[in-house]
Amino acid sequence: MSDRAYILINVSPGLTSSVVKALELIKEIKTIDPCWGKPDIIVVADVPDQDALTQLVLKRIHDIQGVTETDTHLVYRPTGGPAK
Repeated sequence: MSDRAYILINVSPGLTSSVVKALELIKEIKTIDPCWGKPDIIVVADVPDQDALTQLVLKRIHDIQGVTETDTHLVYRPTGGPAK
């Protein structure tokens, strides 16, 4: 089972299109949604584990020219039944 994360990306003015093109080359990224306001881009990533997520964000996404900041939200899967 893989881990899913939402990654909110802030970009330098005028570079959103080039950042989107670079993100499209990363196979772990499943959706890319440029947005008005902050964040500039929201992506959904599926990775095998949290170490892979760390590498994806800190090595691959942060190395893209124009990326200024990320905010990563790892999705967790609750165990058991609904909360009471």
